[in-house]
Amino acid sequence: MSSAAYKSLRERAQETSKKIQDILNINCADNEQQVVNTIERAIIEALLEERERCASVAYDHVCREDRDKAHKVAEEIRRIRNALTVNLESMR
Repeated sequence: MSSAAYKSLRERAQETSKKIQDILNINCADNEQQVVNTIERAIIEALLEERERCASVAYDHVCREDRDKAHKVAEEIRRIRNALTVNLESMR
């Protein structure tokens, strides 16, 4: 993927907010930042949950000698998830 095609989660949340407003034929200008924050938070939480699910599946299917590595990866994912959650909550 080229850097020109890259969109941040914030940009995706803003685009989604605009699409929803267009579909509903409404304008959320007064609450736009809250709507974008809520959408962005939902995207991040979904990504983190999927990452954790994938790590769990990988852990369940690795050889015994690789389980330690898989466990370390799962722990790192949980640590990152916790840090992101704290950052998201501080945005409120």
